[in-house]
Amino acid sequence: MNKENDFITQITKRSEDFSRWYVDIIRRAELADYSPMKGVMVIRPYGYEIWELMKGHLDKMFKATGHRNAYFPLFIPESFLKKEAEHVEGFAPEVAWVTMGGNEPLEERYAVRPTSEAIICSMYAKWISSWRDLPILINQWANVVRWEKVTRPFLRTTEFLWQEGHTVHATAEEAQEETLRILDIYRHFAEEYMALPVIAGLKTNAEKFAGAEKTYCIEALMPDGRALQAGTSHNLGQNFSRAFNIRFENRDQELEFGWGTSWGVSTRLVGAVIMAHGDDSGLIIPPRVAPFQAVIVPISRGNWKETVLPEAIRLRDELQAAGIRVHLDDRDTNTPGWKFSEWEMRGVPLRVEIGPKDIEKEQVVLVNRINREKAFIPRQGWEGVVRQKLEAIQSELYNRALKFREENTRNAADFEDLAGIMEKQRGLVRAGWCGSPECEAMIKEKTKATIRVILEEPPAAGTACAACGGESRHMVLYARSY
Repeated sequence: MNKENDFITQITKRSEDFSRWYVDIIRRAELADYSPMKGVMVIRPYGYEIWELMKGHLDKMFKATGHRNAYFPLFIPESFLKKEAEHVEGFAPEVAWVTMGGNEPLEERYAVRPTSEAIICSMYAKWISSWRDLPILINQWANVVRWEKVTRPFLRTTEFLWQEGHTVHATAEEAQEETLRILDIYRHFAEEYMALPVIAGLKTNAEKFAGAEKTYCIEALMPDGRALQAGTSHNLGQNFSRAFNIRFENRDQELEFGWGTSWGVSTRLVGAVIMAHGDDSGLIIPPRVAPFQAVIVPISRGNWKETVLPEAIRLRDELQAAGIRVHLDDRDTNTPGWKFSEWEMRGVPLRVEIGPKDIEKEQVVLVNRINREKAFIPRQGWEGVVRQKLEAIQSELYNRALKFREENTRNAADFEDLAGIMEKQRGLVRAGWCGSPECEAMIKEKTKATIRVILEEPPAAGTACAACGGESRHMVLYARSY
């Protein structure tokens, strides 16, 4: 993220340069901006409001399944981070360290939170002593720092916002149930709120979280043919419990190590919405996560403040009373046409137009952001029509993204097929895999594609590994990714 001072007036076409289009939209729609520090973004109010809505929906889902929020320190002593060897090795290149306190060197370095397993597990070791203390189901909303070499707003930044859940259970079965329960929450949220079809599945050992027994994820396909990992849920087994001595007396009065999970999604979800649904005119935000679900633009001609504006205010009040997030653009510094383009660029799902002729006809004009179709709606009971239109837009965005994914998921019988698809078409590729890390690594090296998920379906008889041609143990999805 190099700082750029030019104001974006023209949005690059998606077909010309997808990466540039993505950044242009973020800056032009005032979702985020570059900070003075390389790799760190400032999330502006409009972008933060999208994140707040996402956060609010997810928070309710977590609490409905018994989880509670807490907060843990930003700084983690180096000795804590080193207790789980695989974990610290996995994060070592990305950790930012604090070495001075004021003018005095610290006796021990502090890591700036890259993830919180170490500090949270140290507290769980104090809080858990009996099976009666379990399960412990805690989530925190926080920021983390990972020293990234290549950054892109929302998708990969040095500092970002996220939630991280950390739980401990009395049995391996309960921990696995929790891991899959959260995975399903993430899937449901992505599809029902973000209108983003995802594939949920198991990661390979090479792609799993450092220190986990198993990592599951949700993967989405972006319009440039790259996959985006949108959320992860990890079964930690007893790895962290052993490292931090999280033990409890079970029902048979025997000491046992707890079974842990951790899971998280981040502001990367905002980037996913931008990429999945936007077009050459700007954002298209799904209604359920849109800061404004509707914008009212009064036609400002003649004495409009005396004739049209009062009616526009009534329309706003009626939508607010119906629980719809609405904004009234009553600025007199811009023409209605300019406002139409501006709110279209900002991705508001539904535009409401009202002018003198509409008042005479006792109607309002609704404009759909996806296809710009106009509908002339009778004034009486119009709030219900607005709600129906918003639900239709939500569904259409999901179906459109699903159609794209289906059209861009292809089968590969061998390495030549897979490499050809990655070179010319990209997208998701279904192929056989023998389970060998060497085959996985070879395909990554030669095609830049990785195994995004291991599919639950077993390979058909005779299905060959796309790398070595041997017998397949799994069907997997390959893709280049963010």
